[in-house]
Amino acid sequence: PMTLEESLQTTRIWSVAVSAPMGHGLVVERPFRSPHHTISDAGLLGGTAHPAPGEVSLAHNGVLFLDELPEFRRNVLEVLRQPLEDGLVTISRAAGTVTFPSQFMLVAAMNPCPCGFLGDSKHRCRCGYRDIYKYRSRISGPLLDRIDLHIEVPAVPLSELRGARPSERSEVVQHRVSAARTIQHERFSAVPGIFCNAQMTPSLIRAHCSLQGEAEGLLKQALEEFDLSARAHDRILKVARTLADLEGRECIDACDIGEAVQARALDRRLFDEG
Repeated sequence: PMTLEESLQTTRIWSVAVSAPMGHGLVVERPFRSPHHTISDAGLLGGTAHPAPGEVSLAHNGVLFLDELPEFRRNVLEVLRQPLEDGLVTISRAAGTVTFPSQFMLVAAMNPCPCGFLGDSKHRCRCGYRDIYKYRSRISGPLLDRIDLHIEVPAVPLSELRGARPSERSEVVQHRVSAARTIQHERFSAVPGIFCNAQMTPSLIRAHCSLQGEAEGLLKQALEEFDLSARAHDRILKVARTLADLEGRECIDACDIGEAVQARALDRRLFDEG
């Protein structure tokens, strides 16, 4: 659930949105926005003759879901870089300049190739190497660098889909996530505008993501081996800090670093395969 401050922030944004329902009250649930891939850059960032919040601001404190990511126009995807980095969007029009907050969780989905069957054990991929490269190249390296987790999801066999294999209940996962969020709220209670690890500044990263021994060595090795950027370094530490919070641990260990690095390494595999 959102804190009161987050609810007030979100409500203020929705109060000036063109698409906001008349007479809506305090927004208490986290927004979930899923624009179609034909959306324009102005629709994503915000615009019209008078500055108004776009999808990235309407998703503030919530989730922005982009399905079929490579189908979005390249110029539309590139405008995500500033809000993902700064958590703000500045819109300039003849009527004036307005800055809207845009701290959202980006969730995106895509196929491994245009036909969707690359790597499938039961279906033959019909795409040529050039087609696959062109399809994947629609997502730039700088944009991928700003996405913390790149997870490959294989097709689920029918036997597992219809089976009764025991799995962790959603309520259990929700409880663990809520506990981790509580830890983060307490950690940043004295820092205005910071609610979770993803919002940490470089100084906060240094204060709360210190590494020792094996963990520090593993991160250094990964940065050199995968030629990761300084931005990736900070994002790995944020993810590792969150993994430790989910386990209720104060210290970040080598397993946290390894898991965070593994999640980022998938983008190299994505573009090197085929």
